[in-house]
Amino acid sequence: MGLITGLITFPLAPVRGTIWIAERILEQAERELYDERAIRAQLMAIEEAREDGTISEEEASRAEDELVERLLAARG
Repeated sequence: MGLITGLITFPLAPVRGTIWIAERILEQAERELYDERAIRAQLMAIEEAREDGTISEEEASRAEDELVERLLAARG
């Protein structure tokens, strides 16, 4: 980036910084969303809740389906 371009685009620096931070947050959120260990832990928590009677069979099944889809997406 040249001196003139740098001076002209300088007022946009805070916007570029905000975009950069938002991209890093998105990357971290996606890593956590598709983390296989976290997904397995959530599946175990659903099973425990089902056994305790905290959630219904239908809720557990729906939550498990969502987690399995995320697990498959993480692997694929």
